[in-house]
Amino acid sequence: MANIKSAKKRILVNETKAARNKAIKSRVKTAVKKVEAAVAQKDAATAKTALQAAIKEISKAGSKGVYHKNTVSRKISRLSKAVNEIA
Repeated sequence: MANIKSAKKRILVNETKAARNKAIKSRVKTAVKKVEAAVAQKDAATAKTALQAAIKEISKAGSKGVYHKNTVSRKISRLSKAVNEIA
């Protein structure tokens, strides 16, 4: 355990940020799974609505700094491509 006051504070702040990032990443993964499940069942209508929700979650995660902008673009691109192939 840290002895210096600022180091103790950094530990607490890092735990808070890690918890926030974990929650955001979990929401993104859930949204992506919903899109992939709809694509697997070849349900175009459900896939499109799930894709819109997933894009919103992924973009929000990117704007908050959880994901790099290139990662955001790649995830959105791959999901969009999968949905467009079944449409």
